[in-house]
Amino acid sequence: MCDVTRRRNGRPVHHWRRDVVELAALFTAVAVADAVANLIGHRPGGPALLLISALALLATAAFHTWWARRHGHAPPADDTGARPLAAGGRQAGPSPSAPAEHEEAAARALWRLRTTVKDEPGSLAALCTALAVRHIDILSLQTHPLADGTVDEFLVRAPGGVEAREITAAVGAAGGFSTWIERADAHDLVDAPTRVLGLAARTALDAAELPLALRQLLGRCTIRSSPSGPAGSGRDAEEVPVEGVLEETVLRLRGPEGGVITVERPYLPFTPAEFARARALVELDARLGPRMPRGQDVLTLPEGNAITVRRADPGDLDAACRMHERCSARTLSLRYHGPVGDAERYLNHLLSPRFGRTLAAQTASGRIIGLGHLLWDGDETEVALLVEDEWQRRGIGAELLDRLVSMAVDAGCASVYAVTQASNTGMVAAMRGLDLPLDYQIEEGTLVITARLNALRAASAPSQDAHAQRAGHSAASPRD
Repeated sequence: MCDVTRRRNGRPVHHWRRDVVELAALFTAVAVADAVANLIGHRPGGPALLLISALALLATAAFHTWWARRHGHAPPADDTGARPLAAGGRQAGPSPSAPAEHEEAAARALWRLRTTVKDEPGSLAALCTALAVRHIDILSLQTHPLADGTVDEFLVRAPGGVEAREITAAVGAAGGFSTWIERADAHDLVDAPTRVLGLAARTALDAAELPLALRQLLGRCTIRSSPSGPAGSGRDAEEVPVEGVLEETVLRLRGPEGGVITVERPYLPFTPAEFARARALVELDARLGPRMPRGQDVLTLPEGNAITVRRADPGDLDAACRMHERCSARTLSLRYHGPVGDAERYLNHLLSPRFGRTLAAQTASGRIIGLGHLLWDGDETEVALLVEDEWQRRGIGAELLDRLVSMAVDAGCASVYAVTQASNTGMVAAMRGLDLPLDYQIEEGTLVITARLNALRAASAPSQDAHAQRAGHSAASPRD
């Protein structure tokens, strides 16, 4: 009989009417069988006829059971392919195309695409159609108006088998020219307004963020800061107007300290929109003036001594110079690859937030005993360490280096390199202690060790679904 067929408000519901009908049908079947048996059994040959009928019924039941087991897994004609989850959590009866679709989705690649089109109705629609034909999904779009056209910048997701030349060929056939393309990663999934606001917030908190913010805002480029006057590297600040200069692939802006900030991107001309964004960041930095995060950490060394690690700035110049005086000539030679004639000039540059970030390790009395530098070298990043002789071999350099690498990862750097000598076993050991892929190269008698940060960057990438990002992406251009 039927037991529980459904639930209402969490409690089982019994169909008593169906139970009564089934019970009545059972008694009726028994009565009919008894009448048939009595009618046939008392005739000549009746028992044999009943036996043959029973065997026929058994054979029919066996055939029905065999047929049901053989064809029971075939879906009905109107089956849509949907299946409920089995007890183990796996989907019962999956669609044959599901594994292939999953593998295809995993193989899709992110690309940053930039092209110039004529500023006329339908130009953007033609580009989108050309990409859609090749199953290329547009995740975000920015438009940069020009005097005689428009630069469209896309973040797209293409099937893994599609190469860059195929994408550029499709864009060219749709009317795009001066096309540029490169691989992207999960960090690029953040929409442009959110990225710009984040860069502005980081710049507001730390003056050392300005070069990094410009690099992340403008893509792969080289940024140089030049002081004004004879010490500059070419053009004086007076030659650069307050509003800055845009020269195709070069931007020149007035620095907050009166010098010149030069941004070069030879592979791609800057647009007026990019120039305006860069100028806004520099103006924000100038208005806020000198600033630096004042956080610090207290570390306990193996022998029990406590030291403090904090950010350093030009205000620490005197203490840093005194540490240089306490260092031996060999220690300074390993750090600067030769004699140091003017330590104050070196340190004034290294402590400036315009050229990078510096960490200082100091004792409880406030004496600086170690410095770690993260220096922006064009589009690369250098790390350097100096620890006072008395405090070496205690893990201070490794602690500073680990924190510098974390800063580089947060800044979006792909790698960091250290220039040292093979005899500087402390620096070599500290780089090996990072547990990162290392490249070694000898250049003019010096050892250059490069640490690849791809694994750390991948671990810090935002876990955002591409489809969820579309809600924050820019809308299509009014040209269409």
